Amino acid sequence: MKHHIDPKIDCVFKALLGSEANRNLLVHFLNAVLKQDLSAPITEVDILNPYNDKEFLADKLSVVDVKAKDGQGQLFQVEVQLLMYRNLPARIIYTWADIYSQQLQSGEDYHKLQPTYAIWLVAEDIVKDDEQYAREYKLRDENGRTLIEHGGIWLLELSKFRADMVETERQRWLKFFKDGDKLDDNRLPEWMNTEEMRQAMGTLKLFSEKERHYHEYQARQNYLREQRTIQWELEQERQEKLAAWRDRQKILQEKEAALQREEAALQREEAALREIERLKSLLNQP
Repeated sequence: MKHHIDPKIDCVFKALLGSEANRNLLVHFLNAVLKQDLSAPITEVDILNPYNDKEFLADKLSVVDVKAKDGQGQLFQVEVQLLMYRNLPARIIYTWADIYSQQLQSGEDYHKLQPTYAIWLVAEDIVKDDEQYAREYKLRDENGRTLIEHGGIWLLELSKFRADMVETERQRWLKFFKDGDKLDDNRLPEWMNTEEMRQAMGTLKLFSEKERHYHEYQARQNYLREQRTIQWELEQERQEKLAAWRDRQKILQEKEAALQREEAALQREEAALREIERLKSLLNQP
C-alpha cells in the first residue's frame, strides 16, 4: 500500500463495517463479538445507516456509528471511540437506551421489544486500574441474575488488548483494529490470512491508494487531532484551575490554623490571668 491506514479512523471504520459492500464483514464481526450471547448465529442484517463516502467525507458531523437489524428484529450498534472524556460512559448508556426505546411506536406493546446490542471499541482506557479488555454490561441483580435477556453493552478497550496469538475471531478483529495501521498488504502476518481479513485489508487499500479517499482520510485525521488538542488544552486549563483552587484552599487552611493558634494562645493567656487573680484574692484574705 502507498500509505498506512488506521482502521479506527471514523471514515475507514464506517466503510469497513457500515457499507453495503462489506455487509458480510459486519455479520462476521457481530458473530465474533456476541457469539456467547446469541441464541443463533446472525446470518443477515440490514444496515440502517449505510456508509456513503461522498456524504460522509464531506460532512464533519456525520454519524459515525453503525446501526443494523437482523431478521428477528434484533438491533445492533457498533461504534469506535478514539477520545476518552468524563461523560463518555453516560453517552454509551444513553445511546443504548435510545436505540432500545425507539423500537416502539405510539400505541405498540412491550412484547414487540427486541434485544439491543451495543458494541463500543475504545482506543483509551475507560475502566481504570483493571487490565481486562472485554466487558459486558447487562441488567442484573446483586446475585448476577439477569432481569431480561435483551442484549446489553459490550465494551472493548483496545489499549488493554495484548493478544500475541490470535485464538478467536473476536481477538482477530481486535488485533486488526489495534494494529491495522502497521500492516503491509504485501507481507500480511499469518493471523490476517482469512477471507474476512483480506476483504477488510482491501478497504484499507482503497483509502491508501485512491487519492481522493486518502486526502479525505487525512482530513479526518487532522480533525481528530484538532479535537484531541482542544480536549488536551481544556484538560490542562481544568487542571490549572484545580491547582489554583487547591492553593487557595491551602492558604485559607493555613490562615484558619494560624487564627486557631492565636485564639488558643489568647485563651491560655486569659486562663493564666484568671489564675493570677484567683491567687491574689487568696493572698488578700485575712
